[in-house]
Amino acid sequence: MNNSRNNNKVAAVIPFYNESKTINRIVLETLKYVSFVIAVDDGSTDGSPDNIPITENVTLISYKKNCGKGYALRKGLEKGIEKGFLKLVTIDADSQHDPEEIHKLISGLTNYDIVIGNRLNDLKGMPLQRRISNKITSFLLSIKTGQKILDSQCGFRAYRADVVKKITTVEDGYEAETEILIKASRHGYKIGFANVSTIYGDEESKMMPIKTTFGFIKLLFT
Repeated sequence: MNNSRNNNKVAAVIPFYNESKTINRIVLETLKYVSFVIAVDDGSTDGSPDNIPITENVTLISYKKNCGKGYALRKGLEKGIEKGFLKLVTIDADSQHDPEEIHKLISGLTNYDIVIGNRLNDLKGMPLQRRISNKITSFLLSIKTGQKILDSQCGFRAYRADVVKKITTVEDGYEAETEILIKASRHGYKIGFANVSTIYGDEESKMMPIKTTFGFIKLLFT
């Protein structure tokens, strides 16, 4: 693909680990709203990669072992930069994000460098434990970054390419999404939010709460 043709187009990065039930649909739905999809297989063992519809607008990056969501995001975003895209969206593969709402994030890049989906305007579908932890982490990150962080835990995001080029993450787990916000604020990048749907079904979270919490605390004090 010619990099110069991608300057005004959008690429979506979809990291996934054992999402054979949803990955095909998420890729195809996302492709309706972006120009290119980069699916990153983080060591799946359930045959998920076989469900990726490989076309000229979809590429698959696959790793033999599970390296972590942060690692998969980093590699996917790097691929988007390599291909010359100036706007990149990250979206989870477990159906908790609605690809139809991608335009809300992209339009926000007119005024911000990073735009994050805010699910906390509608808490009806969010489990109580997630509401509490999100409120606490968002409050602490607001203090840390000096910017109002409404939903720190949402992985449904849009980035300007220069942010991705400037920030080098080192965290390989879920903490990487927090790391990005902290480092972006240090570089003076503006973080904005767009209201998106709160979607929770019967999907099983792959986040390890204790490990992720300690990782978050470590980042707050660095």
